[in-house]
Amino acid sequence: MEITGYSASILIGISLGLIGGGGSILTVPVLVYLFAVDTVLATTYSLFIVGSTSLVGSFSYFKKRWIDIQTAIYFGIPSIISVFLTRHYILLAIPEKILQMGSFSLSKSVLLMVIFAVLMIFASYSMIKKDTAATNPQKNTSLTAVILQGTVVGLVTGLIGAGGGFLIIPALVNFLKLPMKTAIGTSLLIIAVNSIAGFGFSIGQNHIEWKFLLSVTLIAIVGIFIGSYLSTKIEGYKLKPAFGWFVLVMGVYILFKETLINQLM
Repeated sequence: MEITGYSASILIGISLGLIGGGGSILTVPVLVYLFAVDTVLATTYSLFIVGSTSLVGSFSYFKKRWIDIQTAIYFGIPSIISVFLTRHYILLAIPEKILQMGSFSLSKSVLLMVIFAVLMIFASYSMIKKDTAATNPQKNTSLTAVILQGTVVGLVTGLIGAGGGFLIIPALVNFLKLPMKTAIGTSLLIIAVNSIAGFGFSIGQNHIEWKFLLSVTLIAIVGIFIGSYLSTKIEGYKLKPAFGWFVLVMGVYILFKETLINQLM
C-alpha cells in the first residue's frame, strides 16, 4: 500500500501543475486509505503537502506574470482568517464521537471523510461540465463576493485540508474574467498561502512525522514540475473532464465506504 501511496503522491503535483487544482482533493484520501494516517492528522499533513507543492509550482507562473497579486490578496486575507478560525475553533469543537444509534456510529473521522466525499462530488461537476464562460459572459463580481468566496475557501481548507482550487478557479475565470493560465497561477498562490498558514496554525496540535511528511511532499513537488511542463504541451482544460470523472468515482467510493461498508464491518 505504501508503494501505491508514494506513486499516487506524484499525481497530486501533476494535477496542481496541469490544471491548478484537484491535487488537494486527492491528498487526504491517499494519506487515509493508502498510508493509514488518522483522518484529522491527514488534514494537517495535507495542508503542508499541498501548500509546499503549490508554492513551488507558483514560481514559474510568477516569472511569466501569470499571477494576479491583487486578486490573490483579496482572496487570501479572508481565507487565512477563515482557516485560523476553522482549525482553532470549529475543528476542535467537533467531538470524537458525534452520534450512536444502534449499530450506526458517526465519529469525527467519518464525518470529515463524508464532508470530503461530498465536496469531491461537487468538485467533479465543476471539472466535468463544459465551460460556458466564453459563450455566457458574466459581469465582474463585487469585492464583497470575492471576500465571501475567500472565506468559504478558507473554511474548506481549514476543515478538510483541501486547498480549494476546484472552488477558486471557477470563481477567477467566470466571475473575475481572468485568463485560464492566470487563474491557475493565482489559484496556486492562494492555495499555497492558505494551506501553509493552516499547517502553521495546526502544528502544535499534532505530533508530526517529518520524515514521512517531507518524503511525500518531495514526490508531490516532482509531480508539479511534471504537471507544469505538461501544461506547456497540453491545455489543462482538455484533461479536466477526465480528471473530474475520476474524482467523482473516488468521491462516491469514499461516501459509500464510510457510510455503509465501515458500518457493516
